[in-house]
Amino acid sequence: MASIPPQVAEPMARPQPRPLGRVLGIDPAAAGATGFAVIETDGRDCRVLHYGAAKPLRGASPAGRLAGIHKLVAKLLQDFSPDAVAVESSFAALNVRSALLLAEVRGVVLLAAAQSQVPVESYSPREIKAKVAGSGQASKQQVQVMVRSQLQMKELPQPHDAADAMAVALCHIHSQRVRARMVRALSPRDAS
Repeated sequence: MASIPPQVAEPMARPQPRPLGRVLGIDPAAAGATGFAVIETDGRDCRVLHYGAAKPLRGASPAGRLAGIHKLVAKLLQDFSPDAVAVESSFAALNVRSALLLAEVRGVVLLAAAQSQVPVESYSPREIKAKVAGSGQASKQQVQVMVRSQLQMKELPQPHDAADAMAVALCHIHSQRVRARMVRALSPRDAS
């Protein structure tokens, strides 16, 4: 599996608070590059620790391609110890062959997470765009701009597969924040 060189984001000048959570975002691909990103949050701000995209080697067998993706995800889980894995789910607009290939890629991602005992959440492309860019109809470029803004990056994240993986991780972080607010709001108050 050939990889587009992974990137390590340059930290901003301000001091980084203690992290509360780390998420591995995965943008699985049926034929092209599978994007990945490790995002850390302190509960308020988010920062990217590592990202990139892995392309299958030319002529790789389907099994070889899946093994390469599994190896990559297992290594990211080992190296970064995320609290969760967020994966983009497939959507119905794909043709049957593409949907099956994408399901296979998602399967090896889920397997690697299960082997590392890391919980997995799946999000639809529309849900990711809505949470990150404010609209489920946002373009790839709009999502990239919002990812750059939310992660305080100096430049647009490239390649787009990695930017999509960052968006998946950010979607998970935003969803967790909303869930935490709901739990607090619905919890009985002390009658002291």
